[in-house]
Amino acid sequence: MKVLVTGGLGFIGSHTVVELQNVGIEPVIIDNLSNSSIEVLDRITNITGKKPLFEQLDLREKGAVQDFFKRHQDISGVIHFAASKAVGESVENPLLYYENNLNTLVFLLQELQQKPKAHFIFSSSCTVYGQAEKMPITEDASIQPAMSPYGNTKQIGEEIITDVAKVSNINAILLRYFNPIGAHPTAEIGELPIGVPQNLVPFITQTGFGLRKELAVYGDDYPTPDGTAIRDYIHVVDLAKAHVVALQRLLENKNLAKIETFNLGTGTGSSVLEVITAFEKVSGQKLPYKIVGRREGDITSAYANTDKANEVLGWNAKSTLEESLASAWKWEQKIRE
Repeated sequence: MKVLVTGGLGFIGSHTVVELQNVGIEPVIIDNLSNSSIEVLDRITNITGKKPLFEQLDLREKGAVQDFFKRHQDISGVIHFAASKAVGESVENPLLYYENNLNTLVFLLQELQQKPKAHFIFSSSCTVYGQAEKMPITEDASIQPAMSPYGNTKQIGEEIITDVAKVSNINAILLRYFNPIGAHPTAEIGELPIGVPQNLVPFITQTGFGLRKELAVYGDDYPTPDGTAIRDYIHVVDLAKAHVVALQRLLENKNLAKIETFNLGTGTGSSVLEVITAFEKVSGQKLPYKIVGRREGDITSAYANTDKANEVLGWNAKSTLEESLASAWKWEQKIRE
């Protein structure tokens, strides 16, 4: 059984490739290496003992996508990670995000809708909820206006998939996840952004290691207990396993509708200052940070109600915040050796 994993050398994609291999599903990876490294392929092999098929390909090139599917007609499903994902960058460069996140999705679906049956797992995001009116956020929460072009591409992406599924043999699961952090327990793969990190935890670990002078905390005037923004931080391995469970649900025809949606998080919200404190505890490092102004596109609070994923998928997040941060710190230390 072959499954295409787009963006499969990225942070979440690489961990999902490992989990697919662990259950006997053969992943075929597409990645353009714009925010990942070819070295990840060997690191995956070190973990599983099996080197996945890989093609360096830019999904924005329609002809290349068509050619790929002609050569790989035995692909039975797609897990679609390939996308630009930084909120701040999307505010500064919206057209990059609309091109990269929407055109690639359209080109993939155009190929899949030609198949007698196709299974599609979409890497969506809690950003589709905007600033939700009620916590924790359920899948039934209303979709608020997006706070950033990135969030808007996820909203539009879900709409595109839903529209296409109505008139094709595509079945899809939309996975709205919260904030992935951590690294594989082997410390072979983890989050390694190119350039300055856009996400909190790699900036924390790089600062802890001395690569960054100090961490910038964006805003301490939010209406939260300590004034800093609250997010739901989920271990990337827990997240990867949810993708495998979702794919198996489609492959085994257990889905109850052509489109299903699930939140993936821990159900617990942690503030930026709480994350800093937890990191200092697991690392033994004092973390230098300074409070700066809010960042455009950021919301006050977002954490998941995960009852649906727990009950319907039979999936639960296992790792605590401290365990997730400890794995991220182990990874940071190993790659700097």
